[in-house]
Amino acid sequence: MTPQEIAKKIDHTFLKAEASEADIRKLCAEAKEHGFFAVCVNTRFVSLCAEELKGSSVKIAAVVGFPLGAMDTQAKAFETSRAVQMGASEIDMVLQIGALKEGRRDLVADDIKAVVKAAGSAKVKVILETSLLNEAEKKLACEISKEQGAAFVKTSTGFGGGGATVEDVKLMKSVVGNACEVKASGGVRDLAAARAMIEAGATRLGTSSGVAIIQGLTVAGGY
Repeated sequence: MTPQEIAKKIDHTFLKAEASEADIRKLCAEAKEHGFFAVCVNTRFVSLCAEELKGSSVKIAAVVGFPLGAMDTQAKAFETSRAVQMGASEIDMVLQIGALKEGRRDLVADDIKAVVKAAGSAKVKVILETSLLNEAEKKLACEISKEQGAAFVKTSTGFGGGGATVEDVKLMKSVVGNACEVKASGGVRDLAAARAMIEAGATRLGTSSGVAIIQGLTVAGGY
């Protein structure tokens, strides 16, 4: 797979708290220049991205309940609907991690269901935060996401102390099969890592190192 083909699988990402409008404009310009699939931003910046990306093929993915996943479900649903109204065509939501670890399948399912409903035609990616889960919990999260109509399961926020691994991508894909796609995010910083995640079953990559990846470079740190 060529770097250009990989670019079409990248969600070019800037989610740091200190993100400025200048940072987001640069993100959008890079996404257009390099042919990335989408930009991934906090909801404050969705309208700005819609302006910057007007007339381009680059999509807007907005994170919801980010990065902890612990906000009230109605608040997540409201944030989702606002993001879609402003121009987001994909929603990357963080699931109720604490509820999952408590075995509260109903709460986790209702949370995802509410976001999927609020998203309408926008695709929903459910972020598991795999570094905080054991294997059984990862499988359960994937099963619930699939059942509630998510389009993707996603490894990580990049802010939870761990990131994507080949093993987790393979596990997640084995559970969701063809019902959902898998997004690898967190720590995907070079071309070799990007290719490894795709070979493991990921069809989308979340990274702030997209430019470096397609240029064959390695970046220390970053999402």
